[in-house]
Amino acid sequence: MKFPAANALSFVLAALIAAPVFANEGAAAPAKADLAKGQEIATNVCAACHTADGSRGSPANPILQGQHPEYLAKQLAEFKAGKRVNAVMNGMAAPLSEADMKNVAAFYASKQAKPGAAKNKDTVLLGEKIWRGGIAEKNVPACAGCHSPNGAGMPAQYPRIGGQHAEYVETQLNNFRSGARANNAQMMTISAKMSDKEIKAVSDYAAGLR
Repeated sequence: MKFPAANALSFVLAALIAAPVFANEGAAAPAKADLAKGQEIATNVCAACHTADGSRGSPANPILQGQHPEYLAKQLAEFKAGKRVNAVMNGMAAPLSEADMKNVAAFYASKQAKPGAAKNKDTVLLGEKIWRGGIAEKNVPACAGCHSPNGAGMPAQYPRIGGQHAEYVETQLNNFRSGARANNAQMMTISAKMSDKEIKAVSDYAAGLR
């Protein structure tokens, strides 16, 4: 059967336009995180350091409750790849698949983070100043600009810091400053300009945000 030239051209154009639609319809949707599998990993692999639900364990280890799942999965992937270096976490992340990381990250993110508190009343004003306004003379931006005024952070890019252990935050800032942690160029640049006193003050202040 023959089509007139105009009709044939219209038929071809219609087919080309429709093709992406058909292709998208056949594409598989991203797999949804499995909280039960995430809990199993948390219980069997992570609980010794992070407690069963990621709550307020040792100040040397981060509180994972309520942390953005995208951020947690990203950190696990970078531990596995060696982009973020920690002897314990590099080993723990090594056997995890991408699905495992998403599942355990979603499990911890599903938990309600418990509030913390600042402990040093002598530095709270300095910590608040840095968090809200930065350190102008050193070109250090306000922490709130990326981690939000209440420390809740922004999904994927910037972690929740409000309520986090002050000791853990201080350690990470020091690691960024020294280059021991090198998986975030922005934080390395910022922390390099901060003194011990400023790092300690803002870390303690962040612990009390909610």
